[in-house]
Amino acid sequence: MKGKILVVDDEPSIQRLLTVTLTKRGYEVITADNGMEALALAKIEKPDLICLDVMMPKMTGHEVHDKLRERPETKDTPILFLSAAGTFEEQATQMKDELVDYLPKPFSPSEVTDHIEGMLDPKKHEAFERERGKREAKLQKIVEIMHRDKDA
Repeated sequence: MKGKILVVDDEPSIQRLLTVTLTKRGYEVITADNGMEALALAKIEKPDLICLDVMMPKMTGHEVHDKLRERPETKDTPILFLSAAGTFEEQATQMKDELVDYLPKPFSPSEVTDHIEGMLDPKKHEAFERERGKREAKLQKIVEIMHRDKDA
């Protein structure tokens, strides 16, 4: 096994797609339908990475992220947000956490596995971090422009 991934999404088709894709790549996959379930499973299962939807019932992905960071047993767990929602500002704020990355929906299975392997595989991590830094800088620039236009 390459590692354990917790997939958190209220959409069963996304859970199935990620479970099949990641299992074929050698990962153990655990799924949760909402943030409350994700928090409980993260504590028990201690995943190597969490794929986390942003818009979910009961608790948003951002709220789950904040609670995970408060707990000693999950504070260092990498998180890959998968979302069709969320503002540039929210993304930029969350990406200040070096253990976070974003992948917009819709995504291809290979995009998800490339992100996960970039986040977890030491051989791919350096190149992944360079690309992540570029995406983060781009988001910050977009947010700055939006604020400048709003304040003008």
